[in-house]
Amino acid sequence: MSADVPQTGDAAPPPPRLLDRVRARMRRLGLSPRTEEAYVAWIRRFILANGKRHPEQMGAPEIEAFLTRLAVAGGVAASTQNQALSALLFLYREVLGVDLPWLDGIQRAKRPQRVPTVLTREEVAALLAELDGVEWLVASLLYGSGLRLLEALRLRVKDLDLARREITVRQGKGGRDRRTVLPERLVPACRLQLEAARQVHARDLVAGFGTVWMPGALARKCPGAPREWAWQYLFPASRRSVDARTGHVGRHHLHESAIQRAVKGAVRRAGIPRQASCHTLRHSFATHLLETGYDIRTIQELLGHRDVATTQIYTHVLNRGGRGVRSPMDAGA
Repeated sequence: MSADVPQTGDAAPPPPRLLDRVRARMRRLGLSPRTEEAYVAWIRRFILANGKRHPEQMGAPEIEAFLTRLAVAGGVAASTQNQALSALLFLYREVLGVDLPWLDGIQRAKRPQRVPTVLTREEVAALLAELDGVEWLVASLLYGSGLRLLEALRLRVKDLDLARREITVRQGKGGRDRRTVLPERLVPACRLQLEAARQVHARDLVAGFGTVWMPGALARKCPGAPREWAWQYLFPASRRSVDARTGHVGRHHLHESAIQRAVKGAVRRAGIPRQASCHTLRHSFATHLLETGYDIRTIQELLGHRDVATTQIYTHVLNRGGRGVRSPMDAGA
């Protein structure tokens, strides 16, 4: 063959796999890593349940059958079934570009409304007395500020305003920011935790690390921000880890399972005769504020509820008997 004859170039790279396309689309839209993990898992499960057929070859019968099996044979909770439906909606509309209007007609499972477990003030005090260190501070923030567990663990240094006794929760549930109260009693402990986190960050910088995960495109817009003190987590993990999305080695926040185990053990040791969890402390925060006389709208803002109807569930569990009604047996007391 003559040297003047042009040679064909390398073969075109294969198209990205479906699940890689799902991940890429979710990251472009700025969805959270946890949502990405959950959606990818449901899409994979849907494909496997249908003999590894490509979703483009499937439609209404397969999706409806899959969701039905989850509810009937799998016996999953309503929230689980709704999450699976949301994952499939995302796959078809955002990744495959297929509009399936009939999906809107699928009846989403309704979550049964349950009255939340609420601890008394004495029980909260007994629970917290069984904790110490970081576990005590995190649990105290759940009760004293009404935070969700991950909201507390994701706090950055800049989110605490010790002078104003205020906490800023960024990208809470639904991607919304809000402000809530920082109990004055927790300020000294927060100062100590900030100093402990500063020492961890200083050691990481000396070792050539010191970066944290940044939301959105901030790491690209502000390359130095991941190493800045203000962006560090208030509750850093004990070890550095690899960011699955970027491959960078940094320090994430403390894992929620550590606090969940600690609170569960504290409930048992305190002799509390009810099922209680980290979220029970948030329920107790709201109910005790209502008992004190704060209005429902204020509590809605502190909790970050989109709809006041969500907050009104706490009016049903006030520590004044059923719906605040006084029994006729006690009328003469």
